[in-house]
Amino acid sequence: MAERLTAEARKQALGDIAGWTEVQGELQGRDAIGKTFIFKDFNEAFGFMTRAALIAEKMDHHPEWRNVYKTVEVVLSTHDAGGVTELDIRLAKAMNAIAKLTPG
Repeated sequence: MAERLTAEARKQALGDIAGWTEVQGELQGRDAIGKTFIFKDFNEAFGFMTRAALIAEKMDHHPEWRNVYKTVEVVLSTHDAGGVTELDIRLAKAMNAIAKLTPG
């Protein structure tokens, strides 16, 4: 089982992945990270989700996400560990890389 990152390790890791922050709003107080991706249109957003799903499945680590038209909101947390782990950081980095490859 993956181990939950310390607050300092999470803060340092977030400094290395653009756009990811600790969750806010109704999810605040939960040990999770999140990011909102905005694409040109629904096709690009769905393409991103498809590519990210393939990576997540290989990692056996699945995001919480929501898609409305060209926007994809992602929340990552390792439920078994009760918070953010290295798996979440790896998936966040992979999602950022996928977003850069998405046309638009």
